[in-house]
Amino acid sequence: MRVVNSSVYSKFTSSVNDVHSKLNKAMNKVSSGAAYESAAENPLAYYQGKQIDQIYQDTKSKNALLGDVKNRLYQQEQGAYNIQQLLTGSKTAIQYLSDSTHNTDKNTVQTKRDELLQRAQSMVSNLNSQYGTYYVFGGNDVSTTPFALSDDGSTLTFTHKFTDGTTQTMTMKLTYDKANNSYGYEISDADLNKMLTAMREQGRVDVGYGDISNEKTLLDTYTGGLNVLTGLSSDALRAMSDQDAKDAIKKGLNEGPLGLVSSAVMASDQYINGTIDAGTFTTTMGNLQTGMSKAEHTISTVYADLGNKSSILDTTKKRLDALEDSLETQYSDLLGADPYEAIMEMYSYQYSYSAALKVGANLLQSSLFDFLS
Repeated sequence: MRVVNSSVYSKFTSSVNDVHSKLNKAMNKVSSGAAYESAAENPLAYYQGKQIDQIYQDTKSKNALLGDVKNRLYQQEQGAYNIQQLLTGSKTAIQYLSDSTHNTDKNTVQTKRDELLQRAQSMVSNLNSQYGTYYVFGGNDVSTTPFALSDDGSTLTFTHKFTDGTTQTMTMKLTYDKANNSYGYEISDADLNKMLTAMREQGRVDVGYGDISNEKTLLDTYTGGLNVLTGLSSDALRAMSDQDAKDAIKKGLNEGPLGLVSSAVMASDQYINGTIDAGTFTTTMGNLQTGMSKAEHTISTVYADLGNKSSILDTTKKRLDALEDSLETQYSDLLGADPYEAIMEMYSYQYSYSAALKVGANLLQSSLFDFLS
Protein backbone atom coordinates (compact mmCIF):
# COMPACT_ATOMS: atom_id res chain seq x y z
CA MET A 1 0.00 0.00 0.00
CA ARG A 2 1.39 3.38 -0.99
CA VAL A 3 0.79 6.44 1.20
CA VAL A 4 0.31 9.52 -0.92
CA ASN A 5 0.46 13.21 0.08
CA SER A 6 -3.36 13.62 0.06
CA SER A 7 -3.78 11.21 2.99
CA VAL A 8 -0.91 12.86 4.85
CA TYR A 9 -2.46 16.29 4.25
CA SER A 10 -5.77 15.11 5.73
CA LYS A 11 -4.19 13.85 8.96
CA PHE A 12 -1.90 16.86 9.16
CA THR A 13 -4.78 19.35 8.81
CA SER A 14 -6.72 17.63 11.58
CA SER A 15 -3.68 17.74 13.89
CA VAL A 16 -2.93 21.40 13.16
CA ASN A 17 -6.55 22.39 13.79
CA ASP A 18 -6.46 20.57 17.10
CA VAL A 19 -3.25 22.35 18.16
CA HIS A 20 -4.67 25.70 17.03
CA SER A 21 -7.85 25.10 19.02
CA LYS A 22 -5.81 24.33 22.14
CA LEU A 23 -3.70 27.44 21.55
CA ASN A 24 -6.82 29.64 21.34
CA LYS A 25 -8.15 28.07 24.52
CA ALA A 26 -4.84 28.69 26.30
CA MET A 27 -4.82 32.31 25.13
CA ASN A 28 -8.39 32.81 26.39
CA LYS A 29 -7.35 31.34 29.73
CA VAL A 30 -4.51 33.88 30.01
CA SER A 31 -6.67 36.86 28.97
CA SER A 32 -9.76 36.00 31.05
CA GLY A 33 -8.04 34.41 34.03
CA ALA A 34 -10.73 31.71 34.03
CA ALA A 35 -9.68 28.08 34.32
CA TYR A 36 -12.82 26.76 32.57
CA GLU A 37 -14.80 27.96 29.58
CA SER A 38 -17.88 25.82 30.09
CA ALA A 39 -19.67 23.79 32.73
CA ALA A 40 -18.74 20.56 30.94
CA GLU A 41 -15.05 20.96 31.86
CA ASN A 42 -15.74 20.94 35.61
CA PRO A 43 -19.47 21.01 36.39
CA LEU A 44 -19.12 21.16 40.20
CA ALA A 45 -16.61 24.02 40.24
CA TYR A 46 -18.50 25.88 37.50
CA TYR A 47 -21.84 25.92 39.33
CA GLN A 48 -20.22 26.68 42.68
CA GLY A 49 -18.60 29.63 40.94
CA LYS A 50 -22.01 30.75 39.65
CA GLN A 51 -23.34 30.80 43.22
CA ILE A 52 -20.36 32.83 44.41
CA ASP A 53 -20.83 35.22 41.49
CA GLN A 54 -24.50 35.81 42.39
CA ILE A 55 -23.57 36.64 45.99
CA TYR A 56 -20.77 38.87 44.74
CA GLN A 57 -23.03 40.81 42.37
CA ASP A 58 -25.60 41.27 45.16
CA THR A 59 -22.86 42.55 47.47
CA LYS A 60 -21.61 44.97 44.79
CA SER A 61 -25.15 46.25 44.24
CA LYS A 62 -25.69 46.84 47.96
CA ASN A 63 -22.34 48.57 48.27
CA ALA A 64 -23.20 50.95 45.42
CA LEU A 65 -26.63 51.72 46.91
CA LEU A 66 -25.11 52.13 50.36
CA GLY A 67 -22.89 54.98 49.15
CA ASP A 68 -25.91 56.92 47.87
CA VAL A 69 -27.90 56.31 51.05
CA LYS A 70 -24.96 57.30 53.22
CA ASN A 71 -24.56 60.62 51.41
CA ARG A 72 -28.29 61.32 51.76
CA LEU A 73 -28.15 60.49 55.47
CA TYR A 74 -25.18 62.79 55.86
CA GLN A 75 -27.22 65.66 54.39
CA GLN A 76 -30.07 64.85 56.79
CA GLU A 77 -27.68 64.75 59.73
CA GLN A 78 -26.10 68.05 58.69
CA GLY A 79 -29.54 69.64 58.28
CA ALA A 80 -30.64 68.56 61.77
CA TYR A 81 -27.37 69.86 63.21
CA ASN A 82 -27.83 73.23 61.50
CA ILE A 83 -31.37 73.54 62.87
CA GLN A 84 -30.03 72.74 66.33
CA GLN A 85 -27.45 75.52 65.99
CA LEU A 86 -30.05 77.97 64.72
CA LEU A 87 -32.26 77.11 67.69
CA THR A 88 -29.40 77.72 70.12
CA GLY A 89 -28.75 81.12 68.56
CA SER A 90 -32.46 81.95 68.73
CA LYS A 91 -32.54 80.99 72.38
CA THR A 92 -29.79 83.51 73.09
CA ALA A 93 -31.76 86.27 71.31
CA ILE A 94 -34.93 85.41 73.22
CA GLN A 95 -33.04 85.31 76.49
CA TYR A 96 -31.92 88.87 75.73
CA LEU A 97 -35.50 89.98 75.02
CA SER A 98 -36.85 88.31 78.16
CA ASP A 99 -34.89 90.86 80.21
CA SER A 100 -37.14 93.89 80.76
CA THR A 101 -34.11 96.19 80.77
CA HIS A 102 -33.41 95.21 77.15
CA ASN A 103 -36.89 95.20 75.63
CA THR A 104 -37.96 98.71 76.57
CA ASP A 105 -36.43 100.02 73.35
CA LYS A 106 -38.65 98.80 70.51
CA ASN A 107 -35.91 99.42 67.98
CA THR A 108 -33.82 96.83 69.80
CA VAL A 109 -36.79 94.45 69.76
CA GLN A 110 -37.19 95.06 66.02
CA THR A 111 -33.53 94.15 65.43
CA LYS A 112 -33.86 90.91 67.41
CA ARG A 113 -37.17 90.18 65.74
CA ASP A 114 -35.53 90.40 62.29
CA GLU A 115 -32.71 88.15 63.49
CA LEU A 116 -35.21 85.56 64.74
CA LEU A 117 -37.18 85.67 61.47
CA GLN A 118 -33.96 85.11 59.54
CA ARG A 119 -33.19 82.08 61.70
CA ALA A 120 -36.68 80.70 61.10
CA GLN A 121 -36.25 81.10 57.33
CA SER A 122 -32.85 79.40 57.59
CA MET A 123 -34.46 76.44 59.38
CA VAL A 124 -36.88 76.07 56.47
CA SER A 125 -33.99 76.29 54.01
CA ASN A 126 -32.30 73.41 55.84
CA LEU A 127 -35.52 71.41 55.69
CA ASN A 128 -35.44 71.94 51.92
CA SER A 129 -31.86 70.63 51.63
CA GLN A 130 -31.04 68.60 48.54
CA TYR A 131 -28.67 65.79 47.71
CA GLY A 132 -28.31 66.02 43.96
CA THR A 133 -31.91 66.52 42.81
CA TYR A 134 -33.38 64.83 45.89
CA TYR A 135 -35.03 66.69 48.77
CA VAL A 136 -33.56 64.82 51.73
CA PHE A 137 -36.35 65.80 54.15
CA GLY A 138 -39.19 65.08 51.74
CA GLY A 139 -39.76 61.59 53.14
CA ASN A 140 -40.85 59.25 50.37
CA ASP A 141 -41.38 62.26 48.09
CA VAL A 142 -37.93 63.40 46.97
CA SER A 143 -39.04 65.51 43.99
CA THR A 144 -41.23 68.21 45.61
CA THR A 145 -39.92 71.21 47.55
CA PRO A 146 -41.44 70.32 50.93
CA PHE A 147 -41.58 73.55 52.98
CA ALA A 148 -42.30 77.24 52.59
CA LEU A 149 -42.54 79.96 55.26
CA SER A 150 -44.40 83.23 54.80
CA ASP A 151 -42.52 86.53 54.90
CA ASP A 152 -43.72 87.27 58.44
CA GLY A 153 -42.99 83.71 59.65
CA SER A 154 -46.59 83.05 60.71
CA THR A 155 -47.62 80.55 58.02
CA LEU A 156 -45.79 77.31 57.30
CA THR A 157 -46.82 75.13 54.37
CA PHE A 158 -45.86 71.54 53.66
CA THR A 159 -46.26 70.10 50.16
CA HIS A 160 -46.07 66.36 49.59
CA LYS A 161 -46.68 63.93 46.76
CA PHE A 162 -48.45 60.86 48.13
CA THR A 163 -48.27 57.28 46.91
CA ASP A 164 -51.57 57.70 45.03
CA GLY A 165 -49.87 60.28 42.80
CA THR A 166 -51.65 63.34 44.19
CA THR A 167 -49.70 66.36 45.44
CA GLN A 168 -51.22 68.06 48.47
CA THR A 169 -50.31 71.26 50.32
CA MET A 170 -50.96 71.45 54.06
CA THR A 171 -51.12 74.80 55.89
CA MET A 172 -50.06 75.58 59.47
CA LYS A 173 -51.15 79.06 60.54
CA LEU A 174 -49.67 80.46 63.77
CA THR A 175 -52.28 82.07 66.03
CA TYR A 176 -52.31 83.84 69.39
CA ASP A 177 -54.50 82.74 72.31
CA LYS A 178 -54.91 85.92 74.36
CA ALA A 179 -56.67 84.19 77.24
CA ASN A 180 -53.75 81.84 77.85
CA ASN A 181 -51.09 84.16 76.40
CA SER A 182 -49.88 81.32 74.18
CA TYR A 183 -49.09 80.68 70.52
CA GLY A 184 -49.85 77.64 68.43
CA TYR A 185 -50.46 76.40 64.91
CA GLU A 186 -54.00 76.23 63.63
CA ILE A 187 -54.29 73.16 61.38
CA SER A 188 -57.44 71.73 59.84
CA ASP A 189 -58.27 68.12 60.67
CA ALA A 190 -58.07 67.25 56.97
CA ASP A 191 -54.52 68.63 56.79
CA LEU A 192 -53.58 66.84 60.01
CA ASN A 193 -54.73 63.56 58.49
CA LYS A 194 -52.56 64.17 55.43
CA MET A 195 -49.58 65.12 57.58
CA LEU A 196 -50.00 61.98 59.64
CA THR A 197 -50.04 59.85 56.49
CA ALA A 198 -46.86 61.53 55.23
CA MET A 199 -45.09 61.23 58.59
CA ARG A 200 -45.90 57.51 58.85
CA GLU A 201 -44.30 56.76 55.47
CA GLN A 202 -41.08 54.79 55.55
CA GLY A 203 -38.26 54.08 53.15
CA ARG A 204 -36.61 50.93 54.43
CA VAL A 205 -33.74 49.87 52.17
CA ASP A 206 -31.82 46.61 51.96
CA VAL A 207 -28.19 47.74 52.04
CA GLY A 208 -26.78 44.68 53.79
CA TYR A 209 -28.09 45.59 57.25
CA GLY A 210 -30.97 43.62 58.74
CA ASP A 211 -32.99 40.77 57.27
CA ILE A 212 -34.81 41.28 53.96
CA SER A 213 -37.50 38.84 55.13
CA ASN A 214 -38.25 41.09 58.13
CA GLU A 215 -38.95 44.64 56.95
CA LYS A 216 -38.67 46.16 60.43
CA THR A 217 -35.02 45.14 60.72
CA LEU A 218 -34.06 47.14 57.62
CA LEU A 219 -32.80 50.70 57.93
CA ASP A 220 -35.40 53.46 57.44
CA THR A 221 -33.46 56.10 55.50
CA TYR A 222 -36.32 58.51 54.68
CA THR A 223 -36.67 61.00 57.55
CA GLY A 224 -39.34 63.60 56.79
CA GLY A 225 -38.98 67.26 57.74
CA LEU A 226 -42.12 67.15 59.88
CA ASN A 227 -40.60 64.23 61.79
CA VAL A 228 -37.54 66.38 62.45
CA LEU A 229 -39.57 69.39 63.64
CA THR A 230 -41.75 67.34 65.98
CA GLY A 231 -39.21 64.73 67.08
CA LEU A 232 -41.73 62.01 66.20
CA SER A 233 -40.41 59.04 64.24
CA SER A 234 -42.54 57.09 61.79
CA ASP A 235 -42.34 54.05 64.07
CA ALA A 236 -43.59 56.08 67.05
CA LEU A 237 -46.54 57.45 65.06
CA ARG A 238 -47.44 54.00 63.72
CA ALA A 239 -47.65 52.73 67.29
CA MET A 240 -50.22 55.43 68.21
CA SER A 241 -53.92 55.68 67.45
CA ASP A 242 -54.76 58.24 64.75
CA GLN A 243 -56.13 60.76 67.24
CA ASP A 244 -53.24 60.44 69.66
CA ALA A 245 -50.82 60.75 66.75
CA LYS A 246 -52.50 63.93 65.46
CA ASP A 247 -52.44 65.46 68.93
CA ALA A 248 -48.77 64.59 69.25
CA ILE A 249 -47.98 66.16 65.87
CA LYS A 250 -49.71 69.43 66.75
CA LYS A 251 -48.02 69.55 70.15
CA GLY A 252 -44.65 68.70 68.60
CA LEU A 253 -44.95 71.48 66.01
CA ASN A 254 -45.95 74.08 68.60
CA GLU A 255 -43.09 73.09 70.92
CA GLY A 256 -40.60 72.42 68.15
CA PRO A 257 -37.76 74.67 66.97
CA LEU A 258 -39.62 76.42 64.16
CA GLY A 259 -42.86 76.85 66.12
CA LEU A 260 -41.08 78.49 69.04
CA VAL A 261 -38.95 80.83 66.92
CA SER A 262 -41.96 81.84 64.81
CA SER A 263 -43.93 82.48 68.02
CA ALA A 264 -41.14 84.80 69.20
CA VAL A 265 -41.34 86.71 65.91
CA MET A 266 -45.13 87.09 66.21
CA ALA A 267 -44.87 88.19 69.86
CA SER A 268 -42.26 90.79 68.87
CA ASP A 269 -44.54 92.12 66.13
CA GLN A 270 -47.41 92.34 68.61
CA TYR A 271 -45.28 94.20 71.13
CA ILE A 272 -43.94 96.61 68.53
CA ASN A 273 -47.44 97.44 67.22
CA GLY A 274 -48.90 97.69 70.75
CA THR A 275 -51.12 94.57 70.72
CA ILE A 276 -49.44 93.31 73.91
CA ASP A 277 -47.73 95.28 76.65
CA ALA A 278 -44.15 95.08 77.90
CA GLY A 279 -45.01 92.85 80.86
CA THR A 280 -46.85 90.32 78.70
CA PHE A 281 -44.01 90.39 76.17
CA THR A 282 -41.39 89.76 78.87
CA THR A 283 -43.40 86.85 80.25
CA THR A 284 -43.89 85.41 76.77
CA MET A 285 -40.17 85.55 76.00
CA GLY A 286 -39.43 83.77 79.30
CA ASN A 287 -41.89 81.00 78.48
CA LEU A 288 -40.46 80.58 74.99
CA GLN A 289 -36.94 80.40 76.41
CA THR A 290 -38.00 77.53 78.67
CA GLY A 291 -39.65 75.80 75.73
CA MET A 292 -36.51 76.13 73.67
CA SER A 293 -34.46 74.24 76.23
CA LYS A 294 -36.82 71.28 75.74
CA ALA A 295 -36.76 71.69 71.96
CA GLU A 296 -32.96 71.60 71.98
CA HIS A 297 -33.14 68.17 73.60
CA THR A 298 -35.71 67.00 71.03
CA ILE A 299 -33.68 68.07 68.00
CA SER A 300 -30.54 66.66 69.62
CA THR A 301 -32.28 63.28 69.83
CA VAL A 302 -33.18 63.46 66.12
CA TYR A 303 -29.61 64.43 65.28
CA ALA A 304 -28.23 61.56 67.37
CA ASP A 305 -30.60 59.07 65.72
CA LEU A 306 -29.42 60.14 62.27
CA GLY A 307 -25.83 59.86 63.50
CA ASN A 308 -26.49 56.30 64.68
CA LYS A 309 -27.84 55.39 61.27
CA SER A 310 -24.71 56.81 59.62
CA SER A 311 -22.56 54.81 62.01
CA ILE A 312 -24.48 51.64 61.13
CA LEU A 313 -23.88 52.33 57.44
CA ASP A 314 -20.15 52.81 58.08
CA THR A 315 -19.97 49.43 59.82
CA THR A 316 -22.05 47.81 57.07
CA LYS A 317 -19.77 49.26 54.38
CA LYS A 318 -16.69 47.79 56.04
CA ARG A 319 -18.39 44.39 56.25
CA LEU A 320 -19.48 44.51 52.59
CA ASP A 321 -15.98 45.52 51.48
CA ALA A 322 -14.51 42.60 53.41
CA LEU A 323 -17.12 40.26 51.92
CA GLU A 324 -16.28 41.45 48.39
CA ASP A 325 -12.60 40.69 48.95
CA SER A 326 -13.41 37.27 50.39
CA LEU A 327 -15.70 36.37 47.49
CA GLU A 328 -13.12 37.47 44.94
CA THR A 329 -10.55 35.18 46.60
CA GLN A 330 -13.00 32.26 46.74
CA TYR A 331 -13.94 32.71 43.10
CA SER A 332 -10.32 32.93 42.01
CA ASP A 333 -9.38 29.82 43.99
CA LEU A 334 -12.29 27.87 42.54
CA LEU A 335 -12.43 29.00 38.92
CA GLY A 336 -9.32 31.08 38.38
CA ALA A 337 -6.44 29.82 36.28
CA ASP A 338 -2.90 29.82 37.70
CA PRO A 339 -1.24 32.68 35.73
CA TYR A 340 2.21 31.01 35.49
CA GLU A 341 0.77 27.66 34.43
CA ALA A 342 -1.59 29.30 31.89
CA ILE A 343 1.23 31.32 30.28
CA MET A 344 3.51 28.27 30.07
CA GLU A 345 0.67 26.28 28.50
CA MET A 346 0.03 29.05 25.95
CA TYR A 347 3.71 29.25 24.94
CA SER A 348 3.89 25.45 24.66
CA TYR A 349 1.00 25.41 22.18
CA GLN A 350 2.46 28.39 20.32
CA TYR A 351 5.72 26.46 19.76
CA SER A 352 3.77 23.36 18.72
CA TYR A 353 1.65 25.35 16.30
CA SER A 354 4.67 27.13 14.79
CA ALA A 355 6.46 23.79 14.34
CA ALA A 356 3.37 22.29 12.70
CA LEU A 357 3.20 25.17 10.24
CA LYS A 358 6.86 24.60 9.29
CA VAL A 359 6.18 20.89 8.73
CA GLY A 360 3.17 21.83 6.64
CA ALA A 361 5.30 24.05 4.42
CA ASN A 362 7.44 21.04 3.52
CA LEU A 363 4.43 18.80 2.92
CA LEU A 364 2.96 21.25 0.46
CA GLN A 365 5.68 20.38 -2.11
CA SER A 366 4.02 18.38 -4.95
CA SER A 367 5.06 14.77 -5.69
CA LEU A 368 5.02 12.96 -9.11
CA PHE A 369 3.33 10.02 -7.38
CA ASP A 370 0.32 12.24 -6.60
CA PHE A 371 -0.23 12.77 -10.34
CA LEU A 372 0.18 9.03 -11.10
CA SER A 373 -2.10 7.76 -8.38
